[in-house]
Amino acid sequence: MSKLDVKNVNFYYGDFHALKNIDMQVEEKNVVAFIGPSGCGKSTFLRLLNRMNDLIPGARLTGEIRIDGENIYDRSVRIDNLRKNVGMVFQRPNPFPKSIFENVAYGLRVNGIKDKDFIESRVEETLRGAALWDEVKDKLKKSAFALSGGQQQRLCIARAMAVSPSILLMDEPASALDPISTGKVEELICDLSNKTTIIIVTHNMQQAARVSSKTAFFYMGELIEFNDTKRLFTNPEKQTTQNYITGRFG
Repeated sequence: MSKLDVKNVNFYYGDFHALKNIDMQVEEKNVVAFIGPSGCGKSTFLRLLNRMNDLIPGARLTGEIRIDGENIYDRSVRIDNLRKNVGMVFQRPNPFPKSIFENVAYGLRVNGIKDKDFIESRVEETLRGAALWDEVKDKLKKSAFALSGGQQQRLCIARAMAVSPSILLMDEPASALDPISTGKVEELICDLSNKTTIIIVTHNMQQAARVSSKTAFFYMGELIEFNDTKRLFTNPEKQTTQNYITGRFG
């Protein structure tokens, strides 16, 4: 069974048909990159996977999105449980106005975990997993805002991973970072792919080629091509994909 199964999804903002007839299957522990020009629908689609578009007036969806076999738009689905299972990292680092420790512990506490020893060990484990522990272990009580932008973004990734999501969504997670911080985030994505399924929106085609095993190319609200990353970049099936990756438009 696929980790993510999308069938005939159409999405509308009022009268605007933003996504058209999207079909996609993602296997477990894959890294999938979404590429395409601005406004093509890739971030809109990403946000459907943890129902972040629900709050937009006039938004509606037809079709099915299943995660681990469950239709996430079924009325019985609790959105807080869905978002615990489907973590999200945004374009700009958004740490909470709390200490470094409490940023990572937050999700555990919200989920009712009170065991202090468990929280401490989980915070350390997650920060180590985010390649951040050695940099922050002596300042866990300091504000997260004292960290650099790249450290803040890795902290946000640690915060999302602390509750062991089965899918991690990343919306251009390195676009606001310098090249060294970007490299660290990319290394982190590769490391985390052993534990979870990762879907990343990126404008950077080299980044997609470096971190993902599969790539989806979106254009004007349609999924034009979805294939193994190497194949999509070296031998795409569609002319539109070829035109985009060779820089003829976008």
